[in-house]
Amino acid sequence: MLLSRVPYLLDKGDKLRAFYQLQKLSEKHEITLFALAEETDLLEEATLELQKYCRQVYLFPRPKASIFRNLAGAFQNKKPIQVNYFYDAKAQKQINQLIAEHQPDHIYCQLIRMAEYVRHIKNIPKTLDYMDAFSKGMQRRSEIAPFYLKPVFALEALRLKKYEAAVFPDFRYKTIISRQDRDFIAHSRHKDITIVPNGIQTSYFHPLDLPKQYDVVFTGNMNYAPNIEAAIFLVKKVLPLVKEQFPAIKILLAGANPSYQVQTLESAHVTVSGWMPDIREAYSSAHVFAAPLFIGSGVQNKVLEAMAMKVPCVTTQLVNNGVGAANNCHLLVANTPAEFARHIGTLLSNPALKEQLTKRALDFVHENYSWSKAVAPLEQVFDPEYENVEHS
Repeated sequence: MLLSRVPYLLDKGDKLRAFYQLQKLSEKHEITLFALAEETDLLEEATLELQKYCRQVYLFPRPKASIFRNLAGAFQNKKPIQVNYFYDAKAQKQINQLIAEHQPDHIYCQLIRMAEYVRHIKNIPKTLDYMDAFSKGMQRRSEIAPFYLKPVFALEALRLKKYEAAVFPDFRYKTIISRQDRDFIAHSRHKDITIVPNGIQTSYFHPLDLPKQYDVVFTGNMNYAPNIEAAIFLVKKVLPLVKEQFPAIKILLAGANPSYQVQTLESAHVTVSGWMPDIREAYSSAHVFAAPLFIGSGVQNKVLEAMAMKVPCVTTQLVNNGVGAANNCHLLVANTPAEFARHIGTLLSNPALKEQLTKRALDFVHENYSWSKAVAPLEQVFDPEYENVEHS
């Protein structure tokens, strides 16, 4: 299993997906894990945790200097910036040695940014987890970026689109998180990609009876562009409208590494918490979870986590396309500041509706997003008898 990040701590979507897949897959498979590590990773702690599920754990530290050298390659090889960012010649050498030593029955590669390491391997079955359609997410970012960054994001979106298609035939099997993302992969056989959704650890994310300190909460890695844009939208465009009905409203922006843009949003009405050891406290401390995400791709685990904790959710159609919930049944869909403000106001003033919505949402998550159910299609792919013909 090849990962671009160490799946510990679980502060990003790809880490979370990898960790819980590892946990479930280890019940039936012996796993050798190779993951690229950043200087800030807690390597000793991570190794001890991951050894619970893996036969061998190899964490490859990457100094920042080597990363910047690798980025220079984007000007020459015309591959996506993020493919160059995560490629390291020394890591390639170690991966080659591990494959030769262990002779795995299957190679599982998470994200196209790791595909470059094993594209050349021909004699071992391989699966590429696209996870998200990164090209579409980058295209959306280019549309809202400052004018001086638009060309950079637009070029990266084009390169990602070409690369997503180029690596397709290099892997026997392909997986992705949602139908919406599968349809954005620009390959004629994109429907051959198997849908492998995310799950929720419902034994961890469950309703907690904590005091409500905030009216609205939004969570996520607060140094990630889609989350930054969502936080700004919530505070700058939605908050003024909600204040007309609820003058004392309080919003919590919870999550690791808040950017300068997010930090400047703090006020008498807005709290920026930074990293929280137990993110469940953020969800449970608020009456409503709002996720005004208009860029990005994949399935937003933050929405599933809020639903699992019986916190009513207001989010965009883009997000719900990935989640697959029913509007006005499991959550409320909003696409404008006025719609967000109206739905938030309704939930804050209507406890009966809130209870109905959250009960149905909890049932929806339990029925559709257990990790056992989520990993089942991946187990099929790893079955030697599996033929990637029928897809759901």
